[in-house]
Amino acid sequence: MQHITFEGTHFEMGFHRGSLLAKRGIFILERIPFPLAEERAAFAEHCLPAYQAYFPQILEEIQGIALGQDCSALSLQAALFSMYALPPACHCSCFAVSNKEHILFGRNSDFLTGLEGDCSNMLYRFPRESNSYSFMEDTTSFIQMEDGVNKAGLAVGLASIYPPSIQPGMNAGMLLRFFLEKCATVQEALEWSARLPIASAQTFTLADRTGEIAQLECFAGGIETRFPTEERPFVCGANLFHTPSLREKNVPAIDTWQAQRRYETMECFLSRSAREMDLAAAQELLAGEHGFLCQYDPSTGRDTLWSVAADLGQGLLFRAEGNPSRCAFTRDGHFCW
Repeated sequence: MQHITFEGTHFEMGFHRGSLLAKRGIFILERIPFPLAEERAAFAEHCLPAYQAYFPQILEEIQGIALGQDCSALSLQAALFSMYALPPACHCSCFAVSNKEHILFGRNSDFLTGLEGDCSNMLYRFPRESNSYSFMEDTTSFIQMEDGVNKAGLAVGLASIYPPSIQPGMNAGMLLRFFLEKCATVQEALEWSARLPIASAQTFTLADRTGEIAQLECFAGGIETRFPTEERPFVCGANLFHTPSLREKNVPAIDTWQAQRRYETMECFLSRSAREMDLAAAQELLAGEHGFLCQYDPSTGRDTLWSVAADLGQGLLFRAEGNPSRCAFTRDGHFCW
């Protein structure tokens, strides 16, 4: 996993990232795991007004990347804006727990082993005058984010879902990044989710340092939120809708990398243990010690590429840079907001 720190404006950070990759002989448009067909370019063009209205800074960053990569910004937009929607990727598991002693956040990132070299942990530091929160994140999707924690103490994790329908808007990775940059609390992220145009289908697991947690399930045609209760102080999500109103929107016969099995592992363990669990128990769950969660056969081209476990109340974050059943969790020293 690459570890990179970016500082400055969005354009400056984009140029830094683009040129840094170019110096290593890595060109984003050559690393996209799908062809940039006309369908993607047309879809991205229809998505552009949403980013212009709600997240213009990301367009500045893409311009910077294009300059650093000596490539077309429009081609980058076609690739980035269509990710998670055309077609989606259905994997990953995430949970949050808020009990009397701990505010826990955990996520496994499951993906193709061929993309292990693209795994990045990035620290974004914005100027004080910026209206963006600095944040730390993990991703295989370049400037889109899959999990992260910002300076305000908000953590967000993504699990994509095969969409029953799509429409132009912001996709999963961009929505998560927007939450990290613009929101300080779970409540703020939920309020924004009701306003932003959504292109793809996904669950977002949210937690903040005050102890608020929530599970957001959403796609172009609907949004539902699940909250913890005193008896069930946790939320969790994989790659299927589980709220009653959206469950019928799950697309049948889709390979979700055993999403229901992973969800049941989290649900079963957390139902028994969430009220007393700590960071060590979160790591055990992510490592598959309480049921199937990461036990893929990498020879099939599938694996858990990294795993993150955090205690937001204590300011601790640990990461396994590889499958957590085979790689140890180590503390991230940058997580010291």
